[in-house]
Amino acid sequence: MDDPHTSSAPALRKLLDLLATGAATEDFADVLAEARRQGAPAHVLAEIDDATWQALRVHRTLRQHRRREAELTALFDTAGDLAASRDLDAVLQAIVRRARMLLGTDTAYLTLPDEAAGDTYMRVTDGSVSPIFQTLRLSLGDGLGGLVAQTARPYATPDYRTDERFRHTGRIDEGVLDEGLVAIIGVPLLLGGQVIGVLFAADRSARAFSPDEVALLCSLAAHAAIALDTANSLADTRAALAGLADANAVIRAHAAAVQRAEQAHDRLTDLVLRGAEVADVAAEVAALLGGEVAVHDAEGEPLTGRGAAGEGLALAAASSRAEGRAVRHDRDGEAPEDELWVCAVLAGQELLGSLVLRGRPDLDDADRRIFERASVVTALLLLLRRSVAETENRVRGELLTDLLTAPDRDPAGLTARGRRLGVDLARPHVVLVAAAEDAPGRERLAGAAARYLFGARGISAEHGDGVVLLLPEDGTPPGRAAAGADERLARLSGAPVTVGAGRPAAGPAALAGAYAEGLRCVRALRVLGRAGDGAAAADLGFLGVLLGEGHDVDGFVGATLGPLLEYDARRGTELVRTLRSYFDCGGSLTRAKDALHVHVNTVVQRLDRVEVLLGRDWNQPERSLELQLALRLQLLAGTG
Repeated sequence: MDDPHTSSAPALRKLLDLLATGAATEDFADVLAEARRQGAPAHVLAEIDDATWQALRVHRTLRQHRRREAELTALFDTAGDLAASRDLDAVLQAIVRRARMLLGTDTAYLTLPDEAAGDTYMRVTDGSVSPIFQTLRLSLGDGLGGLVAQTARPYATPDYRTDERFRHTGRIDEGVLDEGLVAIIGVPLLLGGQVIGVLFAADRSARAFSPDEVALLCSLAAHAAIALDTANSLADTRAALAGLADANAVIRAHAAAVQRAEQAHDRLTDLVLRGAEVADVAAEVAALLGGEVAVHDAEGEPLTGRGAAGEGLALAAASSRAEGRAVRHDRDGEAPEDELWVCAVLAGQELLGSLVLRGRPDLDDADRRIFERASVVTALLLLLRRSVAETENRVRGELLTDLLTAPDRDPAGLTARGRRLGVDLARPHVVLVAAAEDAPGRERLAGAAARYLFGARGISAEHGDGVVLLLPEDGTPPGRAAAGADERLARLSGAPVTVGAGRPAAGPAALAGAYAEGLRCVRALRVLGRAGDGAAAADLGFLGVLLGEGHDVDGFVGATLGPLLEYDARRGTELVRTLRSYFDCGGSLTRAKDALHVHVNTVVQRLDRVEVLLGRDWNQPERSLELQLALRLQLLAGTG
């Protein structure tokens, strides 16, 4: 056995055991001290001292290897996090936590720039206890982080508060003091030579950071930079994919819209080729757009479908004409589903009418184009209809001219010609005579009459100084028909128009007589100062009897004295006889009571009843003249 007093072998074995067990550095010095206590010779002590020094070197090397192994393991784990995780916050939190663990600091944190705010902020902290520190925002260039960001190099300070190499600010110093930090190291996050953040480790006591610790923190910062770059790349990729998805959706929607528009075009074209009417186009567009469609003429009158408000529609049509596309017509107080879309129907610059869509508050671009295309098709059909109508009216106008010029020459031939042209002269018609009141109006009156009859069963022709319109009799009183035609023709021609109506008549001769009666009405209206009005003979009182073709005495008497005649017939009174006597006696009550052989109070009572039945103006000059004339005609006709 080795003698501990003469051999170093026991001490060497002890040193090997300490290396194997990873003992603390202080334990190695105890081996030499123990040998001295045991009185080992000087050469043995020298050998043990040399072995201890070598053992400490090995111990230090082993410790460095273990630390390097731990660092490499941490770096590998961080790389694994980068490869496996898509959560940037989780990766950055792991990097900061490992920096704190590997460097053995009290805290670690990472700051990133805020480009919108123009400063930097705390993105991740680990080990921090101060809310002030955790919410710090640093202006660019301030503090240790500002120095690192400006130089793109690592910097460490053993005592932050006394270090003058960087710019101190009250806000940063307050946060550092509140956290209690003293020693701080910061390294840049570099990406392509650009600093995109700073990684820090800090202690609450003074310490120096070794080059190995700086290198380790730089490695972790490189991983953090990769994580940020990867996250940004993923965000860009996602944004690009989202953009591609949106573009693809737009392309698909556009393709669907184009296909739908092509189908709509084909369907509308097919309607035109099959000779469809405007109503058919309106129905097809309503089916395509899922709403209710109406077509109006240039004056706003409905040609098909439900009519819309005239003034508002005119403004909307004018707006559509100016913009060259369909416009929305919002009406005050209307529900959204009753709001209208209006598209002007144009032939060049001429407004032919308007297309009105109801029941679709919103129209996308595709549906709006379909609606606008429908207006073009509608314009084509209206032009075709107008061209056909003008041709037919020109031929029918020749018939009307012959009818008015020589009705007795060949009545049967005229009737047959009319039947071939779709005009049955054997059926009752109303003849309207229209005359413009100025030269420009006369030039436009024939065209206005053609537009007035557009879509209606009637014919017109220039004759004499005016225009004659022949309309099938539909039960409307001739005077009302004349008044309606007068208003519309004036609007279409842009000038005052006087219209006279003859009584309904059938057959060439009777129609020619009705024309003469209408012409006399026009002249009478002008003489009476009513130029620009429309009326029939029956509307002109006793003048109608003189002007009328049949001199309708009974009609005038009935219209003037009707209430008195009915009252006398029902009650057996003598109001008509009393009124005649009153007028015959020059309005004298005394003479009238003698002629009637009654008391004067009876005459007064009867005249009061006359006033109730005829109105308070019965004794005014114009009214009394008509009453006296009616009484005379009744007496002459032997009906009184």
